Amino acid sequence: MTDFQNSEGYQIIKNWLEEKSFSPFDFQLRTWEKYSRSYSGMVIAPTGFGKTYSVFLAVVTDFLNHPEQYKDGLKLLWVSPLRALAKDIAKAMTEVIAEIGLDWTVGVRNGDTPLSEKARQVKKMPDILLVTPETLHLLLAQKNHQRYFKNLKCVAVDEWHELLGSKRGVLVELGISRLLSYQKKIKIWGITATIGNLDEALEVLIPYDLKKTKIVAKEKKKIDIIPVFPDEVEILPWAGHLGGKLVDKVVPIILQSKTTIVFTNTRSQAEMWYQLLLSYYPDFAGQIAI
Repeated sequence: MTDFQNSEGYQIIKNWLEEKSFSPFDFQLRTWEKYSRSYSGMVIAPTGFGKTYSVFLAVVTDFLNHPEQYKDGLKLLWVSPLRALAKDIAKAMTEVIAEIGLDWTVGVRNGDTPLSEKARQVKKMPDILLVTPETLHLLLAQKNHQRYFKNLKCVAVDEWHELLGSKRGVLVELGISRLLSYQKKIKIWGITATIGNLDEALEVLIPYDLKKTKIVAKEKKKIDIIPVFPDEVEILPWAGHLGGKLVDKVVPIILQSKTTIVFTNTRSQAEMWYQLLLSYYPDFAGQIAI
């Protein structure tokens, strides 16, 4: 066992996982070890393998091992392009923190966040804050915004493959550059699905004189892609077609599978399908999410 695996922080995380009958993937363990050695980097793994936990728990483990190095206020800034997933990620983080016994708070700041909540965050930042590239820049534009980030330890950029090469990706790059001008020792971690131009993706996100690494998951997962078609082809409307009549075909697929992702074209359609599935099969309540 390495020194990291003998550390108190890792043992706490390991015991928590074992209570849930889980064990860390190799790429997660490698990420935690590299983070403990002050590396920045990028995690590359397929969807559904726990990329979020690889970076999130790296910060938690480091805190458990070195609480004296952390001060009150924002510790982890989580940048994600997907506003719709922010609440789910925040909920998952909050549950882990509570079960481990940390007195941390998790906040979400985007276009859906009430003004009252934003005002509370300005007065006292949570320990973990989830933002979009746009809301990060709105924070950076506020008066005396430096105080929000004075104790920041890590910036995690989720779904980097979605941002790379886009205007929103440039927003992230500029935001990180500004944050590094305040805190030179910030760690920067990207999280991405399988990507072709890995070296370029890493250099664009972390073009700084920082220790950096690439963590590529070796684990494989069998994924079945099942397109669903109607028995008879009907005349479709020019716009707004939801495909709701196929719900009786989709539900059995979900019931027969361990994990299922249902793809739709828009966020509004995802919300409509969520309600449609619940109305057709009420037992899905608490088992499905957007």
